[in-house]
Amino acid sequence: MLTFPHRETWLHRVNPSLKLLIFVALFVGIVLIHNPNILGCFTVFLLVLLASWTGHPWKRLLIYTSPFLLIFVSSSTGMMFFGSGTTTWYRFGLIHITEESFYRGVHLGFRSLSMAATGLLFSLTTRPVALFYSLMQQCRLSPKYAYSFLAGLRMIPIVFDEFITRRHALKIRGGSGKRGLKRLYEVLQLYAIPLLAQSIRRAQRISVAMQAKRFLVESKRTYYYSIGYSWYDAAFILLIGGIYGLSFWIGLTYPVLDVLDVR
Repeated sequence: MLTFPHRETWLHRVNPSLKLLIFVALFVGIVLIHNPNILGCFTVFLLVLLASWTGHPWKRLLIYTSPFLLIFVSSSTGMMFFGSGTTTWYRFGLIHITEESFYRGVHLGFRSLSMAATGLLFSLTTRPVALFYSLMQQCRLSPKYAYSFLAGLRMIPIVFDEFITRRHALKIRGGSGKRGLKRLYEVLQLYAIPLLAQSIRRAQRISVAMQAKRFLVESKRTYYYSIGYSWYDAAFILLIGGIYGLSFWIGLTYPVLDVLDVR
């Protein structure tokens, strides 16, 4: 499976199912926050948590977060420049910046950035194998679905390697010189169809192997990895609850923006 070297922190030892449940609750909580001061504080705390305890170097984190920073800028400026409101700050052609649109743009930008930080926190501190083993053991997910997802994840780097190998082979053979739609159709034939055929054959072999291992039979199974609960889970719950409560306290006690509700 495609992975990058990183330092393992205590967030990696939190129970994956519990972590998934908490982050889903965080997504719902972010949607329900309408005070930009609270949401801004919460976003800052999440970014600090992302930079401190994911175990990845800051250069890689910048690469991971760069698309979401672009979304933050584009969504906030789009709402600011073309939003509606009554208190006009600036108008030039189609651009109409109002007080209401400015606050809505800041709030929308913080919301998108906080959701991105939450998703990165989960994905960078959770191994897929541990997640599916935890779902089978704590959430009673059927092994036939869990191992099917794991097999699908492990097929991604294999298909990517096959694509690279085929591209190198075609470079050695030389191009056809076609342009336009003919070239697009040729690329579809040279890459998509062989890779799809290989994936279908590999999926068939995996299906036969899973049937031989009796994954289709609902019975009690043993697991190579045993996933349980530890004090890391309690510390994680306290940390997320403390961040959420502290964000509310700072946002309401020391507001940076005058507006308290942007709905």
